[in-house]
Amino acid sequence: MKVALIAMLVMFICYAGSYLTGNSYIDRPIVIGAVTGLFLGNLKAGLTIGATLEAVFMGALNVGGVISSEPAIATVLAVTFAVSTNISQKAAVTLTIPIGVLAAFVLLALKNGVMIVFAPILDKFAAKNNQKGIIAIHFLSWFIYYGIYAVIAFLGVIAGSSAISALVKFIPQNLMAGLNAAGGLLPAVGFATLMKILWDNKLAVFYLLGFVLTIYLNLPAVAIACIGIAIVVVMAFRDKDIMNLKMRKGTTEANLNSNLSKKQQEEEDFFA
Repeated sequence: MKVALIAMLVMFICYAGSYLTGNSYIDRPIVIGAVTGLFLGNLKAGLTIGATLEAVFMGALNVGGVISSEPAIATVLAVTFAVSTNISQKAAVTLTIPIGVLAAFVLLALKNGVMIVFAPILDKFAAKNNQKGIIAIHFLSWFIYYGIYAVIAFLGVIAGSSAISALVKFIPQNLMAGLNAAGGLLPAVGFATLMKILWDNKLAVFYLLGFVLTIYLNLPAVAIACIGIAIVVVMAFRDKDIMNLKMRKGTTEANLNSNLSKKQQEEEDFFA
């Protein structure tokens, strides 16, 4: 019960807090996973699982009304199961990935089936210019919407912890090894999804550079990130110089055209 209450509290603080703070992304897996691990007394596990799920869901974009997945609740449950049961971190990640996809349908149901009931009330308050009523409805709907999601996390832990523990006892060793392997491969799937969105042939050389630095030179991710930042800064200054040259060229051409037009006008005036 205590673990479930912690999961519910973290879910509400991070998920609802992200909305109040202007979409500050504190509901992203790398943040909410660390907070869940901190509250459960295992910050390292929270950071590890959060970083793994951040890589998995990095390319999952929610555009408009199309919601592909909801990684926050998947992260909270993954960290909770990994800390409170005997399941490995990679297996916990693998088992909770479908929960993130399923939670997306719950999110759509809440938006289209539950929260829509506040729209007519809000319209009435707006027509009467009832500012206090509008603010009250805003925060009431906010509390109900994110409160329901927090309760889902609570019920998921209550129903899932014992089920996961029982499931782990009956999972064969070979199958558990497969789950661990799948958990290790999922971040690569997330990066592949992101690359599919961002891929550009002009940027392929940087991907090749990063691959060489990682595989053949064994540089850590932090070092490669620093190299990437240096490249970005150099390219930014180069682009700025190119823009300045184009502006100077345009100014020079404009001055030449102006001088030519003045000379032509003087000649026309002279012969006239």
